[in-house]
Amino acid sequence: MWRTMLLFLIPLLLSNALQSIGQLVGSIFVGRSLGVDALAALSAFFPLFFLLVSFAIGIGSGSSILIGQAYGAGNQERLKEIIGTTLTFTFLIGLFLAIVGGIFTWDVLRLIGTPDNIIDVSVHYARILFWSLPVMFLYLVYTTFLRGTGDSKTPFYTLVVSTVLNIAFLPLLIFGWLGLPKLGVYGAAYASVFSNVITFVLMLIYLRKVKHTLQFDASVWRHLKMDGGLLKLLLRLGIPSSVSMILVSLSEIAVISFVNSYGSDATAAYGAVNQVASYVQMPAISLSITVSVFAAQSIGAGQLDRLKQVIRSGVVLNYIIGGIFVLLVYVFSKGILSLFLTSENTLGIAHSLLMITLWSYLIFGHAQIMAATMRASGTVLWPMLFGVIAIWGVEVPVAYLLSHYSSLGIKGIWMGYPAAFIVSFALQYAYYRFSWKKKRIVRLVN
Repeated sequence: MWRTMLLFLIPLLLSNALQSIGQLVGSIFVGRSLGVDALAALSAFFPLFFLLVSFAIGIGSGSSILIGQAYGAGNQERLKEIIGTTLTFTFLIGLFLAIVGGIFTWDVLRLIGTPDNIIDVSVHYARILFWSLPVMFLYLVYTTFLRGTGDSKTPFYTLVVSTVLNIAFLPLLIFGWLGLPKLGVYGAAYASVFSNVITFVLMLIYLRKVKHTLQFDASVWRHLKMDGGLLKLLLRLGIPSSVSMILVSLSEIAVISFVNSYGSDATAAYGAVNQVASYVQMPAISLSITVSVFAAQSIGAGQLDRLKQVIRSGVVLNYIIGGIFVLLVYVFSKGILSLFLTSENTLGIAHSLLMITLWSYLIFGHAQIMAATMRASGTVLWPMLFGVIAIWGVEVPVAYLLSHYSSLGIKGIWMGYPAAFIVSFALQYAYYRFSWKKKRIVRLVN
């Protein structure tokens, strides 16, 4: 089982890494070629954009559970129904957000405190991305469909194409090379839109050419009319994931407000540590997706032994792969942080903070695997509630109290992360061990 899971996991890990690298290259290109204000104008919209995309990702995760169960059961008709209903719903939601967002862009960006010197540019940039949301949402959910059937290679290949196209379009559209219009900072938005649209079309053509199970064919067309019962189930599975992602992003806004009170060095250290942490937690997040897909297929097929193997393999791989990542960062932490930071003082702050939190991402990974297993069975509310409790009941209060009312100072903020991971793990394990496991085994056996 672990070999099978690795074949799925490796392209998924590479996809996450490639996506991070693509974003990094884009930020560096805009910042160095167009200046700090141009980069700030892009950055001002990203928190809001993440909230919008979080909804599509949540719906996609819900559909991947249903896809995995239907695929595991060999129910092709159910598979097409899920695809059709999800595509229509996400397109309509994307269209609604595009219209509303496009109209109220200025008001929204003003509401989140966008500085006056960049708000005009941010509004224009944001509107370009707003209008692309319907197609972007379709592209996002289709990649989750593919992963739901155990295919992580095709999403990886499409991401390679999208990243290469985006990087190629950046200079062409920003500087107006090859006779194209010189769009400046807006060229970065159009580069993202064009690369996503072209990649999505190429992916659909490829799926049809290879006669993939999930190709967009006549049977999908027949099911584009939404099924009310299926949509209700999809929302029940997807909305908790969306809410969870949104609450995580809001908690980070709260934490950064604590960090900012310690000055710009602390803020820079926070940014560097988060960059490193995003790579350290990548195996945990990728494994949770992997376990969710394989567990859903096992549950759909009614294979109890296979489900146990999936869970066991996921936990073992978390500690092996995650442990390697953590160990490497521990050993080379100063060298890695120096890629982002040049100030010795800031580097020292970042290093001490990294040492506090790094080990706890292994516990975070274990908790994510248990939550993914439960979500694969359709149990989505409890994992979400446990996550909310850990974040807003532990992480944020601990970070605030220890940083304001103890001698730990800024280190107290980072103590909130391991505290939240431990509480989340304890809650997930208790529910998994004493409630979910018994109910699920009885249901599978019957």
